Amino acid sequence: MSGVYEPLILILGVISCSFVVFIAMRMDVIDHEAVPVHLTFKALIYWPWLLSEIVKANIDVTKRVLGFAPISPTMIRIKATQKTDLGIVIFANSITLTPGTISIDVDEDGYILVHALSHDGTVGLEGGEMDRRVSEMERRN
Repeated sequence: MSGVYEPLILILGVISCSFVVFIAMRMDVIDHEAVPVHLTFKALIYWPWLLSEIVKANIDVTKRVLGFAPISPTMIRIKATQKTDLGIVIFANSITLTPGTISIDVDEDGYILVHALSHDGTVGLEGGEMDRRVSEMERRN
């Protein structure tokens, strides 16, 4: 925030921040819901997969908008198998980030109501790949 972007200053800043986070984790003062540090490394694996799904869905939506494939709006309920509220939010947001689908509601029973541009868009969700990957990401070792 000082406006000084010399490599030494930046490196010392990263080291300092990392050290403070390490100490806070060792003291167990980090709230795992508010500051999900435990998801950081698993998210680095999940994000590229999600990005590839977003690209595939973009291509599908483009085909439908240009008239190469039919639009058949569909609503389904998907069971979220995540154990924490944070995991369910990540799953619902991942659905919404994928073009052609949007999470409408999350109920107390762990079901997410999803609107999709076509029935084909729900097939991947019903297969459970995204649900499995989010559950794997939220699992603690």
